[in-house]
Formats: sequence, C-alpha cells, structure tokens
Amino acid sequence: MATRSEFLPEALFKFDNLEGYVQKHLKNVYGCLGIGMLSAAVGAYIHVFTNLMQAGLLTAIGSIGLMIWLASIRHSKETQGKRMAIFCGFTFLSGISLGPLLDMAIMIDPSIIPTALLGTAAVFISFTLAALYNTNRTFLYLGGFIMSGLSFLLLLSIGNLFFRSQLIFDINLYGGLVIFCAFVLYDTQLIVEKRRHNDDDFVWHSVDLFIDFIQIFRRLLIILSRKEEDKKRRRN
Repeated sequence: MATRSEFLPEALFKFDNLEGYVQKHLKNVYGCLGIGMLSAAVGAYIHVFTNLMQAGLLTAIGSIGLMIWLASIRHSKETQGKRMAIFCGFTFLSGISLGPLLDMAIMIDPSIIPTALLGTAAVFISFTLAALYNTNRTFLYLGGFIMSGLSFLLLLSIGNLFFRSQLIFDINLYGGLVIFCAFVLYDTQLIVEKRRHNDDDFVWHSVDLFIDFIQIFRRLLIILSRKEEDKKRRRN
C-alpha cells in the first residue's frame, strides 16, 4: 500500500540515489542559479522599463568578459564572495542582452513573456528531474552528439549571415531548442559526476545551467512571438 508521503509534492524531490554531499552541492548550485535568475530579471527590467542601461555590443562583450574572469579565478572559500559578485554581474548583463527580444515580444503581445518563462521553467525542471533520477549516467553519453550538433548550428548561423535563408533560421531555432534541452540532461548529470570527483565549484556549475535556461527561454520567446505574429496576419 502506498504511504501518504508518496502523494506529497516534496516526495518528487527526494533523491535516494544521490549521496548526501552531492545533494548538498546541488542545493548550492540551484541556490546560486536562483540568485543568477533574479539578477538577470533585474537586468532585463532595467533595459525594458528604464533608460539606465540598454542592450548592445558593450553589454554582450561585458558578459563574456565576466564569464572568462570568473573561470580564471580558482574556487575557494576566500574567493567565493568575489566569484559570486562576478557571477551576478555576468547574469545581470545577460539579462540586459535579452532586452531587444523582450521589446519585440511586448510589441506583439506582452503575455508571450510569462508564457515563454513558464514553458522554459517546465522544460528545465522536467529534464533536470529526469537527469537526477537516472542512475545509469546515460545522459553523459549525449556529450559528443550535442557538441557536434552545436558546432553544426554555429556553422549554419555563420553561413546564414550571407544566405539569409528562412529555412536555415528555422533549423537553427528548433534544432537549438532540442540541443539545449539535451544540454540540461547532460550538464545536470555532469555536475553530479564532477562533485563525486571532488569538484565542488557550485558557482561555475551554475553558469552552465544558467546558459541552458537562457538559451531555451530565448528560443521559446522567438517561437511564440512568430506564432502570435502569424495569427495576427491571418486575422487581418
């Protein structure tokens, strides 16, 4: 007979297959990721609703520079505060960089943004749970496939600067969505295995998951915006 706890929502988040120190590390990772998401939301808000900072080449270069700076600083208790500050700066500028896409979505239909955000959260949580409950490390074998796929899409993007093909754009858009969903599976299991091999750099592990989340959100935002635009054209 099923116990009462099996019907509670929190029972879904009990990972008996993971060691205690791994679970503690994951709490640090997702706590840091949550802070990064809030920082990105602030950055996006500043672009959309104020004139303090606007997305552009400088914000893109700044976010990349901060990520490189973060990677260059060794993880330790002494550097933890500094690295968290750099991480928040990176996520803040990443949020600002989303500004033009958010502007476009607001012009079409403001409800697209919360829909895309909820969709991204649902996808991210579902794939994360699938990775954490998988005990065979199956998704680690996706690494070669998704890296090859990402390289292929990058070449398509560069080529499309010259061809301007809608088909290539669609392949990049939907293919990228699939690949970054796979990255959630891969990165989540990789984080677990890294911790088992004494890598406890939860700040850098949060960077991987943050990038996955943002890339899924970006693509869902474009897909939903295009669909809403098509609906408006048909009405007219």
